[in-house]
Order: sequence, then C-alpha cells, then structure tokens
Amino acid sequence: MPIKLPENLPAFDVLTREGVSVMSDTRAARQDIRPLRIGLLNLMPKKIQTENQFARLLGATPLQIELSLIRMTEHQTKNTAAAHMEEFYRPFAEVAASGEKFDGLIITGAPIEHLPFEEVTYWDELRQVMDWTQTHVQSTFGVCWGGMAMIYHFHHVQKHMLDHKAFGCFRHKVTAPASPYLRGFSDDFVIPVSRWTEMKRDEIIAAPGLTLLIDSEDSGPCLVEDAGHRALYIFNHFEYDSGTLKEEYDRDVANSTPINVPSNYYPDDDPTAPPQNRWRSHAHLLYGNWINEIYQSTPYDLNDIGR
Repeated sequence: MPIKLPENLPAFDVLTREGVSVMSDTRAARQDIRPLRIGLLNLMPKKIQTENQFARLLGATPLQIELSLIRMTEHQTKNTAAAHMEEFYRPFAEVAASGEKFDGLIITGAPIEHLPFEEVTYWDELRQVMDWTQTHVQSTFGVCWGGMAMIYHFHHVQKHMLDHKAFGCFRHKVTAPASPYLRGFSDDFVIPVSRWTEMKRDEIIAAPGLTLLIDSEDSGPCLVEDAGHRALYIFNHFEYDSGTLKEEYDRDVANSTPINVPSNYYPDDDPTAPPQNRWRSHAHLLYGNWINEIYQSTPYDLNDIGR
C-alpha cells in the first residue's frame, strides 16, 4: 500500500520516479480503509531532503500511510523556502490545539549537538511535544539528536561530546534478536553515523525501562527501545541517501572545516570513488517493522490513544 502525500510536495514526484507507491489525496479518499497517521517533526535544516528520506522508507510498507509535516512553532528555518514551509508544514502549537492524534511520530535530528539541551531555543516547546506524545501518539521514533533529546527528557540519560566526529559507515550487531523491531535483520550490518556526541552503553543499560537493541563496538549504542513511553531511539542514520555522507564531507572540505574521510563509506576509503549504499535493505526492514508494530497495536479510533 502507498504513502499518501500532497501531489505538489516535492517528495511526491521524487518517490514516484523511484517506483515508490505514492497516492494523492483524491485517490486515497476512494479507499475505504483508515490510513496510519504518521507525523514528521522535522528539525533538520534541509527540510525537503529529510522529507524525501523518511517518506521513501514509510512508503515502502504494505499499509497506507498519511504523512503530516510538523515544525516547531516559533523557530524559523533559514535553509528552506518560506513558501514551502507555509504550504506543507503546521506549527506544533496548531497541531496540539486541534486535539488530533497520531499512530506514529518521527522526531528528527538537528545540527545543534554542541549545545546543552536546555540552551536550545525551542527546548521548552520540544519538552511539550515529548510529553504530548504520551497521550496523543501511539509510537514515537526519535532519530539522532531527536532520540538523544527524548532519552534525556524521559530518563535523564546524558549525551557526551566526542573528541572527534563519528563519521562513516560502522558495523553494528543485534543485541536483542527476539525484538519484533529487528525481524529479518542480519547479525552484522552497517549503518551511517554522523555525530559529535554519543550515549554511553552503561548509562543506557542502567536506566530502568530501556532495552538496547542495536550496538556497535566502534560507534557505541545505536537503537534503544523505551516500552514504557512507547518509543524507539536511534542515534544513527538509516534514513540517509547513498550520497548524504558525501555531501557532508564535501561541504566541510569546501569550507576548510577539519573532517576525516567517512570511514568504510567510499571503496578503499577513496573520496574520488562513488560511495556504496550497504544499509538500504536494513533501513527498510527497521521502518517496516516499526510500522507493522504500530499497526498491530494502534486503536482503530485514534481518540482511544492514551486512554
């Protein structure tokens, strides 16, 4: 089944050309089923690129998905046209005031890792978002900084600065093979990593209610389940396109920003060679499993969420 997107959203044409099953509002209205309502709280500066990445993964599942784009109320993006934000995004304050509920919510990362959480300009509103998920969202997926923010808010587990950027494609392993979120996973696989901070394995294990699902000897904890808050936290980037790490590397090189060649990404670590995507299948597995778990647990009447 397809993902339902506005026909004039850039992701509609991008995913259609890629063969992803996409459906317009008009066509979806003719189908007598309830789509899963998934919200995307997009904190990344390149909004359209991030929309495409997550819509691609959600659109590969066998269920009809209705994607809603959400932004922080007062924070204004500098990297995406105001017209795009006005047409496709709703501020969180408006969403909260409407009383509507969602089957799932993704909270993306944000390039503000160097700041303590309390110094982020929209931290107070983001805390409201995270508390709101407990009564208005069936399952929440925090990604990279978004996942670190959630685990800090709900469990007071701190993020820690690294002495150098964790940057590249690192090998990971399943630590909870019985988890339904890891159904179909290989024992060993790679995931793109791009961050200046980390979560400590022993601090996650020591926190009541948290279960470490994916770990890495090289880049640390990756995926954590928080069953009590109906949430997953992932600190790395399964959603990345093949060229996303290359774009980050080329940007830093062009700006004369010190940066290492992303590890295990280019063939023979040669940045002149085309990078290889070795994580796509597991990315689809993870997000497909997440959607399936939502489908198995969410009430048909969204008003029953949180009751």
